[in-house]
Amino acid sequence: MRSYVSDSVQKLQPSGIRRYFDIAATMEDVVTLGIGEPNFVTPDHILNKGIESLQRGQTAYTNNSGTIELRQAISRYILRLYGLEYDPCNQVLVTVGVSEALFLALKAILNPGDEVLVVEPCFVANAAAVEMAGGVAVRIDTHVQNDFQVTGADLEQAITPRTKAVLISYPNNPTGAVLSRARLLEIAAVAEKYDLVVISDEIYERLVYDVGHICFASLPGMYDRTILLSGVSKSFAMTGWRIGYATASVPLMEAMRKLHQYLIMSAPTMGQAAAFEALERGEDDVEMMRSAYDRRRRTLVSGFNELGMMCFQPHGAFYTFPSIAATGMSDETFCDRLLHEERVAVIPGSAFGRSGAGFVRASYTNSDENIDKALERLRRFMFRHG
Repeated sequence: MRSYVSDSVQKLQPSGIRRYFDIAATMEDVVTLGIGEPNFVTPDHILNKGIESLQRGQTAYTNNSGTIELRQAISRYILRLYGLEYDPCNQVLVTVGVSEALFLALKAILNPGDEVLVVEPCFVANAAAVEMAGGVAVRIDTHVQNDFQVTGADLEQAITPRTKAVLISYPNNPTGAVLSRARLLEIAAVAEKYDLVVISDEIYERLVYDVGHICFASLPGMYDRTILLSGVSKSFAMTGWRIGYATASVPLMEAMRKLHQYLIMSAPTMGQAAAFEALERGEDDVEMMRSAYDRRRRTLVSGFNELGMMCFQPHGAFYTFPSIAATGMSDETFCDRLLHEERVAVIPGSAFGRSGAGFVRASYTNSDENIDKALERLRRFMFRHG
C-alpha cells in the first residue's frame, strides 16, 4: 500500500523535546525542569472573568478578529508599554496562541520557496512553521561567545534573492537572551536594506530581569514592516486559555485575517474574556510572578555554575542554558542519563537548533523546593560524571 502522508509532512522532523516528556510521564518521582509553562495557576480575578463569561452564556463565536473589547485592550496595552498605536478595528488579530499567529504571519507573506532567516537556538516550532507555510528556513546560528545575539553581519551573509523575512524571538526560548538595542538596530538596518518583513515573537516581553524590553516595531522605520506577535500565556500564567495576538500594518493584517477566518473562525470566547481582564488589571500579577522567576533564576544559574556547568546569564523568559561540556557527553546523552539515573528532566540544547548543541535547557518555572531538589540530584550526577 502506498503512503498517503504528504512528502512535506514526512520531511518534517518531530519535536526534539517531546520524547523527554513522554519518557518522564512513565516514571515516578521525576523533577522536571523541561517544561516551558508557568507553575502558577491563572490569577483568581482573571480566572473568574472566564467563568463569568461561561455563566452568562457567552459560548458562541466572536468576531473573527476577536471581541472588539479585547482588541481595544490589546491596543491600549501596546500603547502603554511602547507608545505604538494600532487600530483595534483593522490592525489587531486575536489568535489561538502565538503558534497560530506565527503560522498565519508566515503563510500570509510566503510564496513557495521563499526563504526566512530563522535565528537559532529558538523555539522548536519556528523552522517547522516556515516549512509548513511553504517556505525555506535558513538557520542563522548564534553563540554563547556573543551572548546568543544575532548580528546584522550574520543575517546579511545569508541573504539571497529569495529571502523574504527574518524571524526573531526574544526574550529567547531556550537561552533566555534578550536582544540589545544595538543588535536590534542592526537587524532593522538589514531589513530596510533588503526590504524584508520582520516577524518578531515577543511572547516573553514582560519577563525580563536587570534589563528592559525593546519592542522591534518601535524602532525607527520598522512599524510598517514588522508583524508583532505576543499573548497572555507566559506573563499571565494562561497557557491553557490559548489566547495570542498579532499586530501589523493593514495590508499584512488583512492577509492574516483572511487565513484566520478559514482556519479557526475565532479564538475561544471565554479565553478572550479572561485575557481582557489580564491586560486591563493584571499588572500586579505579572510583577509577582516575575519576581518569583527572578529569584529562581538566580538560584538555578548559581547552582549550575557551582557544579561546573558554566551557565549563560539569562535576562529574560524563564529558561537557563548551561553548558554540559565538563561531562564530555553529548547533550542528548546527558539528558537521557540524568533522567534515568537521577530522575531530573532537562532538554537537549540541540533540540532548538544546531548551535544549541553542548547545552541543555532548564526551566525555572518549577517551585523553589523542586529546583533545590533538582540541584541536589544534579550534584550527585556531576560528582560521578563531571
